[in-house]
Amino acid sequence: MAEAHQAVAFQFTVTPEGIDLQLSHQALTEIYLSGLRSWKKKLIRLKNGVITGVYPASPSSWLFVVIAILATMYMRSDPSMGLIAKIQEHLPVSQSLSAQCQTVVSAVLFSTLLWFSLIFTMRMCLKQLLSYHRWMFEQRGKMSNTTKVWVALVRIFSGRQPLLYSYQGSLPNQPVPAVKDTVKRYLESVRPLTTPDEFERMASLATQFESSLGNRLQWYLKLKALWASNYVSDWWEEYIYLRGRSPIMVNSNYYGMDFLYVTPTPIQAARAGNTLHAFLMYRRKLNREELKPVSTVIPLCAAQCERMFNTTRTPGEETDTVQHWQDSDYVAVYHRGRYFRLRMYSSSRPLSPREIESQLQRILDDPSPPSPGEEKLGALTAGDSLGVNKRSLDCIEKAAFFVTLDDDEQGMMGEDPAASLDRYAKSLLHGKCYDRWFDKSFSVVIYKNGKIGLNAEHSWADAPVVAHLWEYVLATDSFQLGYNEEGHCKGEVDASLPRPQRLSWDITPEVNHPSILPFIYSSIHLSVYYLSYPFSSFNYPFTSFENLSLPIGIFSGHCNTHDRGMFCLTYEASMTRLFREGRTETVRSCSNESCAFIKALEGGEVGKVCRRLLRQASEKHQNLYKHAMTGAGIDRHLFCLYVVSKYLGVDSPFLKEVLSEPWHLSTSQTPVQQVELFDMVNHPEYVSCGGGFGPVADDGYGVSYTIMGENMMNFHISCKHSCSQTSSHKYGGQIRQALRDMLQLLCPDQREPSRTDQSQTKKDL
Repeated sequence: MAEAHQAVAFQFTVTPEGIDLQLSHQALTEIYLSGLRSWKKKLIRLKNGVITGVYPASPSSWLFVVIAILATMYMRSDPSMGLIAKIQEHLPVSQSLSAQCQTVVSAVLFSTLLWFSLIFTMRMCLKQLLSYHRWMFEQRGKMSNTTKVWVALVRIFSGRQPLLYSYQGSLPNQPVPAVKDTVKRYLESVRPLTTPDEFERMASLATQFESSLGNRLQWYLKLKALWASNYVSDWWEEYIYLRGRSPIMVNSNYYGMDFLYVTPTPIQAARAGNTLHAFLMYRRKLNREELKPVSTVIPLCAAQCERMFNTTRTPGEETDTVQHWQDSDYVAVYHRGRYFRLRMYSSSRPLSPREIESQLQRILDDPSPPSPGEEKLGALTAGDSLGVNKRSLDCIEKAAFFVTLDDDEQGMMGEDPAASLDRYAKSLLHGKCYDRWFDKSFSVVIYKNGKIGLNAEHSWADAPVVAHLWEYVLATDSFQLGYNEEGHCKGEVDASLPRPQRLSWDITPEVNHPSILPFIYSSIHLSVYYLSYPFSSFNYPFTSFENLSLPIGIFSGHCNTHDRGMFCLTYEASMTRLFREGRTETVRSCSNESCAFIKALEGGEVGKVCRRLLRQASEKHQNLYKHAMTGAGIDRHLFCLYVVSKYLGVDSPFLKEVLSEPWHLSTSQTPVQQVELFDMVNHPEYVSCGGGFGPVADDGYGVSYTIMGENMMNFHISCKHSCSQTSSHKYGGQIRQALRDMLQLLCPDQREPSRTDQSQTKKDL
């Protein structure tokens, strides 16, 4: 009960002599400092809100406009063309001010109105400029004069030193494609996947939909697009994520891995100390909006960053909800079946890495056993809670994020490094089912040997947003914070820090029945295969080369429900963050052009023909990707039309069939966004493993890939053991062979790295 007493600021008892009041000065001091920190954050948010609200102008520009207007009036000129005099006539305090004061006040009011008008004009101009996407469709190195003028204007209207959310008000809304265009692109995408009779039937359904119900549904969708910030994102979050009733740990959540070859320290508590402190540094930058807006040529929407910390997904019977709190000064920690509350601040300052290490070492050294049912509590969190359970559950849900101190050792190790990496990936994706808190925005896992990883919930944000955070943490841990010679965090420890608080639970015997957890765990048994493919640099459109390798693997002889030699519906994620509150769109990367190339390659056509078909397939894929990024995708539009049809209570055979098509292959690329944080030339050993996710279909594959520098691709391939027709290892071998075939096709004289070369490279690193 010591922790409970520390949390009470004052106690009083009634005695015959009167009231005995006892104050806890330590608790009152903490309350004062906590309130002070909260008010500082509110002031920072207010200041940033003003700066962001007037961007691309600056607050100081108001003073410039006022001085300029007053100066022109001093020179006996009226820049307002009589408006200042009109304002002066209607001043409510004109009788109590002198004529000169009335003129100055009127001029200031006019200057302010003029300033706001200029800001509005600049923002509208910037919004129109950011709506221009033709630059994406121009050939690399051949910029048109129109695009050159556009680039110059964007630089002029973009202002200087933007904050993280400065561009939010200037980003364009996502456009609603024409029904005719979407239907045309859809039919083109399914042409290589259907027989002539099947395609004719689908074309008939599509034509009927386009000429009748489609226009009616489109009208409602355009009305929503005029009213809402984004016509897709709120419905996508609600119906795809929050209303999904399947377990999120495999079907929705995704994971990120540590460095492949390097572990900065083997001391678990030390690695956790630096890692957790780096998360706090990132959150501080996020709260102060000091992070640079992510951009390609133009800025991307940063709305998903708002719920990164202090966020949890709360289960419900029909739909879940995402809850976000403005601040949290602690993290929830799980170790050996026990839950702890670890304060991350002392006297309003963040704990140093060495202090966090010391606090976590206290948890690691704590010999107390878990209370009955506590160890596997993480698997059973959807029910109602009362009393002590509610208080402890609230503590976890309101934490900045969740931390697991895992007793296992993971990473590339042992005589079979490939198998060890597979185990590492599976551990991060689902662990033991109960030793992660999958509803938190993200959970950090620190293993016994110093390896780390993270598991992220999907509803609040997509993988690139979490990857940006993860890149910062990895780089800050290794290159900025560092460790001493013994492998411990640098710095000193405040010995007066209170111990981490153990959370209490009251779990009934029915919930703690031993048969419940094995049933839950058996439903997520998964096969995950990690494939790292080294290669030498060559001149070719790299991204398209990478994506074409995945259909090749399918055609090579292993595709879920299709017979050998058939293609399947392939999902590739593309972002739509060029628009306000944009999230993702689907690239249907199995196209007529890619199928023609694969058939030619498998049929033994000469290299010249295959290279021509590959070039056509590559250009087609890039075009599909650009259309998806610029709001002209297929699947989000059809999804929203389907939602409208359900609201109206009308059935569409076309939409019903489209939305029921299974994605047997789901792919996603995780690009390195902050290349300046990693020196891949001088420190190639600091290469990340990337991350992955589970398959979308029970009889399908989930493939995530990362291009690291100029000489490595990392793949994460997953499938379910419940399907006898899928094998992540076999499919990984087919991807490897497809990469070899295309490398040989494009560079006949290129020698593929042998196993000896690969082993020597890893040894050198």
